[in-house]
Amino acid sequence: MCGFAGLITPSTGNLVERVEHMLAPLFHRGPDDQGTWTDASTGLALGHRRLAIVDLSAHGHQPMHSVSGRYVIIFNGEIYNFADLRKDIESAGSHVDWRGHSDTEVLLAAFELWGIESSLGRAVGMFAIAVWDKQNQVLTLARDRIGEKPLYYGRIHNEFYFASELKAIRAQCSQHLEIDRNVLAEYMRFGYIPAPHSIYQGLYKLQPGHMLEVTAQGVANEPRAYWQLDANVAQETRRVFEQASDDEVLNEVHDRLAAAVKLQSFSDVPVGAFLSGGVDSSLVVSLMQAQSSSRVRTFTIGFEEEAFNEAPYARDVAEHLGTDHTEMYVKALDAAALIPLLPKIYDEPFADSSQIPTTLVSKLTREHVTVALTGDGGDELFAGYPRYPITAGLWNKVSKIPMPLRRAAGSLLAMPSASDWDKVTGMLPARYQRSINGRRVNRMGQLMKARSLGEMYIRLMSHWQPEDNLVIGGSCGGFDSFPAYDNGSIAAMRRWDVNQYLPDDLLVKVDRATMYSSLESRAPLLDHRVAELAFSLPEHFLVREKVGKWALRKVLDRYVPRQLIERPKAGFSIPLGDWLRGPLRSWAEDLLNPSRLASEGYLDTDKVSRMWTEHLLGKFDRSVNIWNVLMFQAWLREIQLPQQFKAADVGKEVFN
Repeated sequence: MCGFAGLITPSTGNLVERVEHMLAPLFHRGPDDQGTWTDASTGLALGHRRLAIVDLSAHGHQPMHSVSGRYVIIFNGEIYNFADLRKDIESAGSHVDWRGHSDTEVLLAAFELWGIESSLGRAVGMFAIAVWDKQNQVLTLARDRIGEKPLYYGRIHNEFYFASELKAIRAQCSQHLEIDRNVLAEYMRFGYIPAPHSIYQGLYKLQPGHMLEVTAQGVANEPRAYWQLDANVAQETRRVFEQASDDEVLNEVHDRLAAAVKLQSFSDVPVGAFLSGGVDSSLVVSLMQAQSSSRVRTFTIGFEEEAFNEAPYARDVAEHLGTDHTEMYVKALDAAALIPLLPKIYDEPFADSSQIPTTLVSKLTREHVTVALTGDGGDELFAGYPRYPITAGLWNKVSKIPMPLRRAAGSLLAMPSASDWDKVTGMLPARYQRSINGRRVNRMGQLMKARSLGEMYIRLMSHWQPEDNLVIGGSCGGFDSFPAYDNGSIAAMRRWDVNQYLPDDLLVKVDRATMYSSLESRAPLLDHRVAELAFSLPEHFLVREKVGKWALRKVLDRYVPRQLIERPKAGFSIPLGDWLRGPLRSWAEDLLNPSRLASEGYLDTDKVSRMWTEHLLGKFDRSVNIWNVLMFQAWLREIQLPQQFKAADVGKEVFN
């Protein structure tokens, strides 16, 4: 796990100094080693910061050259099946004089034997790669299939830049970067920035499963996919599972997950796991512990607010499995202390508020281990979100109602405030009050007006709606990113999440939070072979009686009693609404100052102020909308401050 940066420029002076300047703000991604390589004839500079995980010796140093000298690579991530690839290379008759046992060296040997694209197809792992082909004078950028590792690129004036994080590019050309207002509108809509966009004009994210070739003159071709989930799920495989019994499917799911966990548990440094006590993390930890002769280290975060506290559930699972468990309780003051660091950690505007507990649990975990396995991906792949069957059922009913009547009903539901609706829903029996409240009734009013399943789902996943027109001079896209749903509406919603929500929100959150503490996270459920299996399963293996992740729950039953797991899904959330009205209020009001918003000229001041007032008065819970604004405002303040990146200082301020 590492970070890298590079550039191609016609101005060949000071190449080493320039790439080192780009590497400085990436110190946290690789505190163990630094390396650079330049080619003055082409104006190419490659830089790398290393977090040593496999082959801790100098033989793992990057940039690394292939044996023939044709390829030079900088690489962030892990190739989990590198030992098998090494055997395949040797059995193919290639006589490689191995210098060490790193996956980077194996990857280079694979490039020489099979070529870059074919090698990527054979690799199992998470990665972002930049490799220079001296023979063909081509730079290839590539990103892993699901999008666990980040990779930004773009051409600014006559120079081509690429890096693991935007801050590395900003360190070289901040004066030339302009905020893209349309992208800002998309950020306000979702709370994250969907690929291939970045917050800046001219800079992009390489999409998951894609590769990009760049000439020696810094001219990039269009990115192309080397892997696509739908294309790799054969209809024949689907037909096999349609005829399979429950036990046959469960055994296949178990074996494929166990194999992924085994691969990802390999390391030359200590390994642990995040444990929330939910299905996904509990299953990963169960499989880890079943394969380990020693107690697995597990870590969790708890909250003093009981409604948000899952630590007791995690503790019960840890005790049952016999793990070596550590927990940490978070207070509002802990969040307040962390918040000023979030713009540095997340690099571009990012507003998933679970970034706070994720960053804190990463810091806690790094005090004990260097690698942590996570349960990320289970909900998207195996249909774990209640919103899937609920939205499918709602659309099935709503779509039968004539549109004029739907619009009228929607307006009726959306017009009263959430607090007014709460007075009505408060008269319902207690068992209904958790699922039926004013905020949900208001949201239902929006969804009733949707013209398609795609619009309904994307609206459900949106914070600020496109018609809110919050960003001055910017506008959101429509609803055409939703995939066709030939295999069912739930499959389409899962596919949209795997395309966008998972890589651009959840995996960004985990990557930045863990890497800021120099912790490597690994997600066995995101092994692409597990993903292909999940999308080949008929729906009845995923959702039964409107409860998702049926297959994962049944596999987990083999290790953990159901009563330790079964409870309403909470997610990794914090009491943000209360905190914004309480200990975070003064910080928020400083960033939301109307005169400041007006002078910056990005956001509609009246709309922001109205949202903030409604939240403070308890009229609506506007915490999600306001958090999007606050994280942009905090980020904007951060990039406007003078930046002095020194490798010795970066990361020291965290949690001190």
